[in-house]
Amino acid sequence: MAKDKTAYVCSSCGYDSPKWIGKCPACGEWNTFQEVKLGKKTTSAVASEFRLDVKSSPISMSKIETEEEPRINMGDGELNRVLGGGLVPGSMTLLGGEPGIGKSTLILQTVMRLKGMKVLYVSGEESARQLKLRADRINLNPNPNLDHDSGSQPSNVLVVCEAMIETVFEHIKAVGPDLVVIDSIQTMATETVESSPGSVTQIRECAAMLLKFAKETNTPVIVIGHINKEGTIAGPKILEHMVDTVLQFEGDQHYMYRIVRAIKNRFGSTAELGIYEMVHNGLRPVENPSELLLSDVKEGEELSGVAVACSIEGVRPLLIETQALVSTAAYGTPQRSATGFDLRRLNMLLAVLEKRVGFKLPQRDVFLNIAGGIRVTDPAIDLSVIAAVLSSNVDTGIPRDICFTGEVGLSGEVRPVSRIAQRIAEADKLGFRKIIIPKANMNGLDKGKFKIEIVPVRKVEEALRELFG
Repeated sequence: MAKDKTAYVCSSCGYDSPKWIGKCPACGEWNTFQEVKLGKKTTSAVASEFRLDVKSSPISMSKIETEEEPRINMGDGELNRVLGGGLVPGSMTLLGGEPGIGKSTLILQTVMRLKGMKVLYVSGEESARQLKLRADRINLNPNPNLDHDSGSQPSNVLVVCEAMIETVFEHIKAVGPDLVVIDSIQTMATETVESSPGSVTQIRECAAMLLKFAKETNTPVIVIGHINKEGTIAGPKILEHMVDTVLQFEGDQHYMYRIVRAIKNRFGSTAELGIYEMVHNGLRPVENPSELLLSDVKEGEELSGVAVACSIEGVRPLLIETQALVSTAAYGTPQRSATGFDLRRLNMLLAVLEKRVGFKLPQRDVFLNIAGGIRVTDPAIDLSVIAAVLSSNVDTGIPRDICFTGEVGLSGEVRPVSRIAQRIAEADKLGFRKIIIPKANMNGLDKGKFKIEIVPVRKVEEALRELFG
């Protein structure tokens, strides 16, 4: 009997070696090689039935014809924004997130809204009955033209519970779907690899088969993936390199807000995000998140340590509440903690506050929180962070009708930010009375278009003088 051939594959990058290696020569990670058995079949054996009779040949770059990629409207404005305008035919999209965050619910409610498209939903985790109960909870009839209980005609969403990728391709060939959903890639397995589902080789081979099918038939494929304890998508890193789009579903399952963020997108921007609210019948897209990210505080009940920042995520302006708490250090070393904000940048802003403005916080604990559970990387909220910290330190509230935007430099200057007109328009739309902006952004700005009072500042102390006198 012939001995089975084995190899060692890096779980981080997919690099394979005939023998075990302590450090991966490709990605530099330690102790990531796993032993796998090599099958006799090739990856393309299963998907070869979908191969098109087109021979590739080199072609000059100038002779390649280009046109705008057609998009499939997903019926969800937030998801369309993150995808770059819709789903591209022939693309492969990977959606990752924590268990129970709502990945399957988001995809199921989205595909059930698609009209005129035949969808094959492949589930390796749940039974058909469980999916039907979820669809009833979402309160969406798969075919609105039919009676919900008639069952006389097939729905546009076809469900199959299968974990073998070869059987899945047989169903695809029989059905001929316009969209394929795999839930999840970690449960899929192929007969060409003698290892358990979820292993490095199984995920890599199954993903390669699905990618080959998507590109050769121009059929979009949506793949749901698990994440590990480090917060990254489980499986080899090559999985994220293979697909066209990687979406991260973020949020705390104990809270109602969810965020879809594009980590990789070959057909659009990676700076976009979509915000959802978890309700009893599914996920509701939030079209105006600024109203939800601001707490409802009545006039005259201003709380200390709270400042409103006008941020930009992608092309969408967001008004975000910045909360700070400054208290006496209980121990010898003061604490510095930040949620939703870079802790190193917070330490830098505190140093600027001490060196350039003269406010010393050596024996004070400083805690910073971005309300709503989102993480902000826009440096334009620096000014609001400093204002919130000083407000909490002197225990004086900032009027709720004032917002801030501006990046703070190491010398204490307020640096200009991008898309200042959009930021001002968003604050004006939500009824703010005053906005403090960098003075350098006043060049070419038409103040007559806005009802809100615009206060330009050049230094941090000018902004603080405007607030606290």
